[in-house]
Amino acid sequence: MGMRPKQLSALTCLLFVICSCRGGNILVFPEDGSHWVNMQVILRKLHTYGHSLTVMRSSKSWYIQENSSIYSTITVNPNEIEGVGPDFFMMLIERSLELQKMSPFFHFFEQQKDIANILKVFHNGALQFVSAILDDAELVEWLRKAKFDLLLTDPAFPAGVLLAKFLHLPMVYNVRWLNAGEAHMAIAPSPPSYVPMYNSLLSDQMNFLQRTDNFLRYLVSLLQEQYVIVPIYSKLLERHFPPGTDLLSMQQSADIWMMRMDFVFEFPRPTMPNVVYIGGFQCQPVQALPEELEDFMQSSGEHGVVIMSLGAMVGALPTEITEVIATAFAEIPQKVVWRYHGKRPLSLGNNTLLLEWFPQNDLLGHPKTRVFVSHGGTNGIYEAIYHGVPVLALPLLFDQFDNVLRLQVRGAARVLQVATLTSQEFLEAVKEVIQNPLYRNNIRKLSELHRDQPLSPLDCAIFWIEYVMRHKGAPHLRSEATNLSWYSYHNIDVVAFLLSIMMIALWSSLYVCKLLCCRKSIKKNKIE
Repeated sequence: MGMRPKQLSALTCLLFVICSCRGGNILVFPEDGSHWVNMQVILRKLHTYGHSLTVMRSSKSWYIQENSSIYSTITVNPNEIEGVGPDFFMMLIERSLELQKMSPFFHFFEQQKDIANILKVFHNGALQFVSAILDDAELVEWLRKAKFDLLLTDPAFPAGVLLAKFLHLPMVYNVRWLNAGEAHMAIAPSPPSYVPMYNSLLSDQMNFLQRTDNFLRYLVSLLQEQYVIVPIYSKLLERHFPPGTDLLSMQQSADIWMMRMDFVFEFPRPTMPNVVYIGGFQCQPVQALPEELEDFMQSSGEHGVVIMSLGAMVGALPTEITEVIATAFAEIPQKVVWRYHGKRPLSLGNNTLLLEWFPQNDLLGHPKTRVFVSHGGTNGIYEAIYHGVPVLALPLLFDQFDNVLRLQVRGAARVLQVATLTSQEFLEAVKEVIQNPLYRNNIRKLSELHRDQPLSPLDCAIFWIEYVMRHKGAPHLRSEATNLSWYSYHNIDVVAFLLSIMMIALWSSLYVCKLLCCRKSIKKNKIE
């Protein structure tokens, strides 16, 4: 028997009250830029479940809005020592293009030097941010009285980690990167013999020279962590934390690590019980496009549409490269939707639509979309996998080179080197990805595997956040490895102890033999 409208309304209200009653009080410490784009997806879902959200943001934030219908904010005014804005990222792109033209030997050393300098800039910014919070006694008192249930943070830089430990809050990570590399390195064994390091451009199948290169990168990342990153926070730890407090141990103590990755895309590697995989959680079913954009898509006919975006942080490439791409686009029969900021390219064709923003997820899911020209950012790559759209990759910065290599290894993408790009090369690559069915077949297979899960990645994320709130943490899932010193973790002390015993036993045996020989010799001399 069906329910009456009044009964249905009453049940709905009851369910809402129940959901509201179980709502937690969550402090959110995000990272800006593209990291904030995916954090927002989790916050919207948490809001629908009745949780109260408070977001820490900088007054100099690019994307984190101060006013929102789903969260309240605390705005902090840090004394940032070096600005990180569009000009900074354009400088990084230009430097990246220079590195691409170098020989492998010089590329390696120049790249490591650049990474160290970039880490200093970002971590000093994080230091200024968290210092402004912890030095504000009134704000700290308010945060303590707010009685938060947990802190949700992206720990790419440890400002949120430091605040969580200072307030003694359970901690959940929305994480991919940590300090100088991939987050798994901080929590799980990461043998460089088959686990590619950050920016190595290697797969999990390496020959001897590649393993040597990967091992060197592994050592450099450890040195950068110990001698570039850790010292930046030493004075802050002395000022606000008990003696002996260690930054790396604090970072390892999160209750749940929600890792923004899926092994459909990533290479298999060791993991831990408190690591939860939510790769692609930001992907959503397709929504209807704005009318004008839909009309443009439909006007492409049987040829379809090429979608191009360079992500949230990069509006346009240097002029000469932009003209190369625009010239190639003008020669293809497909229509082009290009997310672009800057001066209109002179060689732009009539088939190309420039937009400062577009609904990327909905465009990738449109039946007219044929290929996605991307810089290789994690959000866009997972959306391409989710919707089964092959990728033509133009990696520029950070993890983008690793992302597109993984997709290329699986036959779902073609990768071009931006520094030496020509119109003819770009044109041929676009045609190949569109016309060769292997690219689309491979990406659709990845899409099928990615979607075949018992629980959606976003629902999985919400479950584990609520799990930590329900149980006031999840220490039973944390490995004891986080409490061991490095020499105990690698059993160096045990090996040293066993070697000592062996050396003592060997020395004792030799000493006894020597004594016996001496006595025998003395006795023989006496007889003679």
